[in-house]
Amino acid sequence: MPFIKLEAGKIDKEKKEKLINEFTRVASDILGISEEAFIVLIKENEMDNWGTGGKLLSKVLAERGNK
Repeated sequence: MPFIKLEAGKIDKEKKEKLINEFTRVASDILGISEEAFIVLIKENEMDNWGTGGKLLSKVLAERGNK
């Protein structure tokens, strides 16, 4: 079974459903494999679990004015 994984920050339920649907549809079309064969995992991570430039991503985003 093909497996698709996305790691990201918090995502609301409606967006997760759309991502899973679209990832599956596009991968099925490109690979010629039935949509029913795909497994999609969305792994949500807190911004404090990521770092960039030696800083917590939550701090970097706050400095930029992002959530």
